[in-house]
Amino acid sequence: MMAPFRRVAQLGSVLLVLGAALGPVPAGSTTRSGALPAERTATVISQDQDSRQLAGRRIVLSYPGSTPPPGVLQAIREGRAAGVILFRDNVTSQLAEVVTQLKQAATEAPHPRPLLLMTDQEGGKVRRLPGAPELSARGTGSAPDPLAAAVDSGTGAAATLTGAGLNVNLAPVLDVYDTPDNFIDHFERSYGQDPDRVGELGSAFLTAQQGRGVAATAKHFPGLGSAAQDENTDLRPVTLPVPLSQLRTRGEAPYRAAITAGVRLVMASWAIYPALDPDHPAGLSPTVIQGELRDRLGFDGVTITDALEAGALTAFGDTGTRAVTAAAAGMDLLLCSDRDPQQAEDAAAALAAALDSGRLDRAAFAEAVTRVDALRDALR
Repeated sequence: MMAPFRRVAQLGSVLLVLGAALGPVPAGSTTRSGALPAERTATVISQDQDSRQLAGRRIVLSYPGSTPPPGVLQAIREGRAAGVILFRDNVTSQLAEVVTQLKQAATEAPHPRPLLLMTDQEGGKVRRLPGAPELSARGTGSAPDPLAAAVDSGTGAAATLTGAGLNVNLAPVLDVYDTPDNFIDHFERSYGQDPDRVGELGSAFLTAQQGRGVAATAKHFPGLGSAAQDENTDLRPVTLPVPLSQLRTRGEAPYRAAITAGVRLVMASWAIYPALDPDHPAGLSPTVIQGELRDRLGFDGVTITDALEAGALTAFGDTGTRAVTAAAAGMDLLLCSDRDPQQAEDAAAALAAALDSGRLDRAAFAEAVTRVDALRDALR
């Protein structure tokens, strides 16, 4: 399933990467992540193309308050941003005007593409925008007709986001909780304890949502369902000593269903899984991202980190170092979500320096940019 993104040809000083644009296409013509056939689109990346701009095309920015600061708009105009994540403090009466500003800035970039405008609209307690889905994942799983409820929630999420001008939802959560009231269940973010049921309901949600123009994100690979209530990777390091067989039959199982359903993004967990990699959180581990997600499960869409500023990463350097390590592991999009635009600048600068020095492979970097660009080209 990786082939559409791995056909790389070296032509003198030009690296031609054949990618695939995502989006609605005739039935039977897509890959599992909704990708168009490779011949439909091509991204050309010259060896001397500005590394800082290439790096920016893998960065998701954030900002505090109701309006983006000039530096954020300038970064978008210069093509140094793939997208923007919005939080509750960004959602004010000025949101429509702000979204218009952000989209206009993207049209002025050297390689204009729609921005990835995203938020967390899971349902229940985790909603950044007012409106649907009001039902939590737990509520969906316990509804009289869970499948219909999941479809309704996905449809509602799409309506809420498109109504605000957004095009990516960082949902659904596919974590299969193992202990009642643990970290994921406490906030009602899991569909249940049966991995097949979680996969079915998550796939119904994402299919309904993506059918209405909003890309879905399955998270948190390979699963946070065994985390205790106080094991929050936003705040501190978390290690989940789940046996490999259990990790694959429970934690990863819903992702098979989501990948088959065409989920367009997958977010990796910041927990450490010793059964796979005892030294690195999942989103910093080539073993987890390239080995498990790409090679074993066949995901060929866009990978995205959780917040680069998470407390779980305190032992892994500053934001720039984390960004480079995540990119080397196979993460396509780097989420800078602490509302400090300087952190995004630092991440982009570190990526560009690593690209120039050869620490990050240029061909692999180009593949990641191509996947992100293809997703952007498919959205409005």
